[in-house]
Amino acid sequence: MKRRVYKLLSVSKTTGDLSWYVDAFLVTLILLNVAAVILVSMEPIRVKFRMYFLLFEYFSIVVFTIEYLLRIWTANLNPRYQRPIIGNINYALTPLAIFDLLAVLPFFLPFFGMDLRLLRFLRVFRIFRLLKITRYLAALDLINRVIVKKKEEFVVSFILTGFLLIVASTFMYYVENNAQPDKFSSIPETMWWGVITLTSVGYGDVYPITPLGRLLGGIIAIIGIGLFALPAGIFAAGFSNEIAQVKQNSRTCPSCGQAIEKNSDQGSKPGIGRGTNYE
Repeated sequence: MKRRVYKLLSVSKTTGDLSWYVDAFLVTLILLNVAAVILVSMEPIRVKFRMYFLLFEYFSIVVFTIEYLLRIWTANLNPRYQRPIIGNINYALTPLAIFDLLAVLPFFLPFFGMDLRLLRFLRVFRIFRLLKITRYLAALDLINRVIVKKKEEFVVSFILTGFLLIVASTFMYYVENNAQPDKFSSIPETMWWGVITLTSVGYGDVYPITPLGRLLGGIIAIIGIGLFALPAGIFAAGFSNEIAQVKQNSRTCPSCGQAIEKNSDQGSKPGIGRGTNYE
């Protein structure tokens, strides 16, 4: 029974089997929950269909809670979490399991005497149900691999960006503080100007008025354009490399159009020749 439940909750690789229908049901329920969260924020709709939204919320909570508990229960069938109890705890601490927990947590908190004002804020956690859908999207797994492989480059680029932000804000504070003590009252306050300048947003609520401040602001804005483009360039290069790697490690059958993955030991799966001899 445990193995069968684990198979049902695993992402299906065969269209039309029972696991595929479970995946489709959960994805549909997740998307409907996100739509409900958005619609509830509109007062006329919330007032008119309040009971329907409430019943749908109860139904969703029951389904997501059962799903979460079953995933924790069957986690030991995954080789990474095969140790009893310890493996279940390790799985519960993974990002996807935490998203599953946050998706149902706001509903149960009132039973523990939580402050209603805090509960109103925690309702935003319901949007985490959207993140549950990540386990069903291969594209997000590709993005995750890119981030993991390029994490050193990302860290370096963010450190450089933070360093420039501090230096720019410090210089601008000393240049503009006397002219605008209300807007450039401290270095942390000046960092707001630094952020909107380096990102080229430019809200216009805070800006330098002295000649030296304007010159410094122009230089920082030009530098910021290139520096803030650095993480995007790193991500684009990593994404391109990862897609090229996937294409290199797989071929497509001309008859059915499905991908045929290469065998790491022999270069391809048995039965695949150099000519037209395909599986």
